[in-house]
Amino acid sequence: MTGTNLETDFSISTIIPVYNGERYLTEAIESVLGQTYAPFEVIVVDDGSSDASASIAQSFGPVVRFIQQVNSGAAAARNQGVALTTGTHLAFLDADDVWKPAKLARQMQTLRENPALDIVFGGMEQFVSPELDEGIKSTIHCPIETIAGYTHCTMLIKRDSFQRVGPFPVGWQVGEFIDWFLHAQDKGLQSEMLPEVVMRRRLHPNNQGREKCDFRQDYVRIVKASMDRRRKQLN
Repeated sequence: MTGTNLETDFSISTIIPVYNGERYLTEAIESVLGQTYAPFEVIVVDDGSSDASASIAQSFGPVVRFIQQVNSGAAAARNQGVALTTGTHLAFLDADDVWKPAKLARQMQTLRENPALDIVFGGMEQFVSPELDEGIKSTIHCPIETIAGYTHCTMLIKRDSFQRVGPFPVGWQVGEFIDWFLHAQDKGLQSEMLPEVVMRRRLHPNNQGREKCDFRQDYVRIVKASMDRRRKQLN
């Protein structure tokens, strides 16, 4: 690992779920191991891949802990990873995305300076995967502006805070993090959004959001469920 971190009270466990992600997994793992604030542990959860994802993860040796599960979805893989972690803080990355080198350092600094915070997010930029054919690239819309990254991939969260909310919901095709974060807000968790970019989201034809556009109605159900919960709290 590039950075060093010997403070057990501020240790970070990173979970990377992967499903047939051999093309991009190496870059994702390297972006975690290259952090200036080194994670205490890195866990890759193979969600039933049929490609070379397993051998790629294992090629990093003991610095990466590798486990496999029957294909159950990314949320279930993240939950499985969390159950195996021992760090005081949790971070998550998808197998086709990458972190900026100072992501964890900047976020941990913010948590130290603001002890009342539970979660720190950061900015996200998107990019079209460079190896794609030009014809495929032309079909992918890639916004050039930095956006507020309200996503699990930019999040650093205290373990105790995560446990107050509970595991990621597994019943949605898309939007499980939105559902989880709305529950976190209901529980009163405090978060901050950093202005700088901490994560780069890769755009390619197999992105979950692009593949599962037929399930966008899940977002509507998630928001409605949150509104119903809040109405009950007011009554």
